[in-house]
Amino acid sequence: MINTPKTILVVGASSGFGKACADLLVRDGHKVYGTSRRAEPAGAKMDKFPVMVPMNVQQDDSVASAIEQIIRLSGRIDVVINSAGIGYAGSVEDMSMVEFKDQLETNFFGVVRVTKAVLPHMREQGCGLFINISSIGGFIGLPFQSAYSASKFALEGFTESLRHEVKPFGIKAVLLQPGDFKTGFTNNRLFSKGQTPKSVYYQACTDAIETTIAGEVNGKSPDALAVKVARLIEREQPSVRYTCGPAMQQLAARAKYWMPALLFERLIANEFKK
Repeated sequence: MINTPKTILVVGASSGFGKACADLLVRDGHKVYGTSRRAEPAGAKMDKFPVMVPMNVQQDDSVASAIEQIIRLSGRIDVVINSAGIGYAGSVEDMSMVEFKDQLETNFFGVVRVTKAVLPHMREQGCGLFINISSIGGFIGLPFQSAYSASKFALEGFTESLRHEVKPFGIKAVLLQPGDFKTGFTNNRLFSKGQTPKSVYYQACTDAIETTIAGEVNGKSPDALAVKVARLIEREQPSVRYTCGPAMQQLAARAKYWMPALLFERLIANEFKK
């Protein structure tokens, strides 16, 4: 049961975690607005939730326009769930700067754009909550996913800083770190154009990503993460971060902080070798 129906924005609601969150939160009685690059404009009225609004998180104007439209339709935004994301695979040496920038533009700067556009409205209403979907790759540097891990590490630091700044205005920010889940992220993974058989990293990268994929396809449904999100929305004083996913990955999240660094690094390296 929810305490009070809220107006919730789910960024990246067309698939994966975002869609699971949007669907569950609508069933819980919330007014949910979802975004997608391919969504049609919602117009002046909406028949049922979730109402989908077009947004490209890599473009300032697109983000601003989407937020303005939602405020015009709803009058407020109580919760933002930043779940839009992409993932590149490939070695640091093989990945181009264009690919690195594309990764950061979506996973990190996209969150920054949405946050900056929503904050003035939340400050005016005196409350609000940001739930930023990070990753196991946001606290462990994943082999051959350096761009992805960099984007999530950046998101972690950004959210920690944000919490300090917005607390006086009644606004909260939380990190949710999922491990392996069975979503469309697996099929949508982007591979660096430099990841070819000619690369000296080719086999090691292939083995590492195959290990990652095996965990994803055998992972839980994104519905499990949506349940976690629904519970976080009802918390009066949420903590900084929460993990969600396989027990061993949640254990790894804790082990990194008490295990000797070189031993932890060796364990991660062994995990991604065949």
